Amino acid sequence: MNPKIKRILTITFTVLAAGMSIMSGVMKLIGSPEIVSTLSKVGVGAYLPMLGLMEIGFALLFLYPKTMRIGFILLCCYFAGALATELSHGTPFNAVLPMALIWIAAFLRDPRIFLEPAPARS
Repeated sequence: MNPKIKRILTITFTVLAAGMSIMSGVMKLIGSPEIVSTLSKVGVGAYLPMLGLMEIGFALLFLYPKTMRIGFILLCCYFAGALATELSHGTPFNAVLPMALIWIAAFLRDPRIFLEPAPARS
C-alpha cells in the first residue's frame, strides 16, 4: 500500500474511533436525555459521569502514541462490556461500530498489536 494513502487511512480511522468515543463520553457527562433514558433502562444510569470519564480517558490514551496499546485494550474492554449489556437487554448493538473502528485504527497504527507480541523491554 502506498505510504501516503496508509497514513491518511490511519489518521482517518484513528480520529473516527477516538472521536466517537470522546463524543459518547461527553454526551454521558452532559446528561443527554436519550442516553440517560437508554442507560437507565439497562441499570447503569447512576454511573453516567464515571462511564463518560472512562470513555474519554481511554480514547485519549488511545490517541497518544506511547499509550496507544493500553488505550486500545481499555477501549476494547469498555466496548465489550457495552456490547454484553446490549446483548443481555435486547437493545441495538451500538458498541459494534466504535469497536470495529478502534480495531482497524489500531491495526493500521501498529499491526504487531494483533500479529506478534511486543518486544521485551530490558
